[in-house]
Amino acid sequence: MKTTLAKTSADTEKKWYIVDATGKTLGRLSVQIAAILRGRHKPTYTPHVDTGDFVIVINAAKIALSGSKEENKSYMFYSGWVGNAYRRSVAAMRARRPEFLITHAVKGMLPKNRLASVMLKKLKVYAGAEHPHAAQKPVEIINAK
Repeated sequence: MKTTLAKTSADTEKKWYIVDATGKTLGRLSVQIAAILRGRHKPTYTPHVDTGDFVIVINAAKIALSGSKEENKSYMFYSGWVGNAYRRSVAAMRARRPEFLITHAVKGMLPKNRLASVMLKKLKVYAGAEHPHAAQKPVEIINAK
């Protein structure tokens, strides 16, 4: 039996999926999104080729976190200047940029190489229920946890 590998990302067909993040746990949802972006759900999955699909996440502001992460978890940012490191809690990030929560979690689950930035560009996150990708006819993922 011969193993087939995808040659280029142009050889694979890209589909569009939509996920409603309302009430879903951040980590469990991010694992499923990262697997779709990488193409792990396809039989033609090849680790060194971008075989993944596009993912649209709506209602990112309504994502749930388990335990007391809403108050205790924080994100650190650093501008590069001395004394300019600052932290923001999840509640502050949810109020300011709710898309960041999902994007940051998915980015951490992708490989740490140049291919990850290509995969991350296929992730479209929106705080509300509206998105401008209706022309792509996205398929809704029902079993997202």
